[in-house]
Amino acid sequence: MSHNPNTVSAAQTAYLRSHKFHKLKIQFYRICILLLFLGLWEFGARAGWIDDFIFSSPSKLGACFYQMTTENTLFCHIGITLFETIASFFLVMLFSLVITILLWFSQSLTETLDPYLVVLNSLPKSALAPLLIVWLGANYKTIILTGMSVAIFGTILNLYIGFHEVDEEKIKLIQTLGGNKSQALFKVILPANRANLIGLMKSNIGLCLVGVIIGEFIAAKRGLGYLIIYGSQVFKLDWVILSIFILCIIAMGFYSCIRFLERFIK
Repeated sequence: MSHNPNTVSAAQTAYLRSHKFHKLKIQFYRICILLLFLGLWEFGARAGWIDDFIFSSPSKLGACFYQMTTENTLFCHIGITLFETIASFFLVMLFSLVITILLWFSQSLTETLDPYLVVLNSLPKSALAPLLIVWLGANYKTIILTGMSVAIFGTILNLYIGFHEVDEEKIKLIQTLGGNKSQALFKVILPANRANLIGLMKSNIGLCLVGVIIGEFIAAKRGLGYLIIYGSQVFKLDWVILSIFILCIIAMGFYSCIRFLERFIK
């Protein structure tokens, strides 16, 4: 009796169904937790348990969102922060990969730059932001550099470690077959570090967002970071909390995009 390889067994069907049900259940629990939190927050503000001037409430945030949307101000701030974060993220990944490849090719360069990379990675990045703004001026390019400074040094160090954790036997095999170092890089090193690159992308998108917000705190006139600082100064706390809430949504969106990209890279 022939067996059709495309036939899905009853056990496989049951497993797939249970796995899908489990994912839906988890999503349901997450939504319930969020709705419960928002409901308690709104009830607490209306009942006087918390001061809605300081802590705001979901209904006040909704009204604030509507007002700022009709005034065409909110999406301008969101767009600026998104642009600066995405630009700093792509530049971090590009420069980190290029510098790590150069370090992998040259042992002398690695030994020369290693202590500097360690020191720069250990330096509190918020200390660099005021200097960058003084040196380069208060503009979006400086804020992008501030976002890059938070992530780039750690990314280089992590990538370099990942490059050197690749099985040496595979590299020797390439060399035995007459391949050069460039072929070893593209045939062995980079493919072996795909998971490492994805992991770094997941962490770097959040770090770049943090760096951009730090830059906007100090010198921006637009962006969510500016909105948070300005709102706290003039006691528009609805602006502050709404901006923080939007930043959470942006961070979740960035992470989801990289998770989606991960399916095609692995």
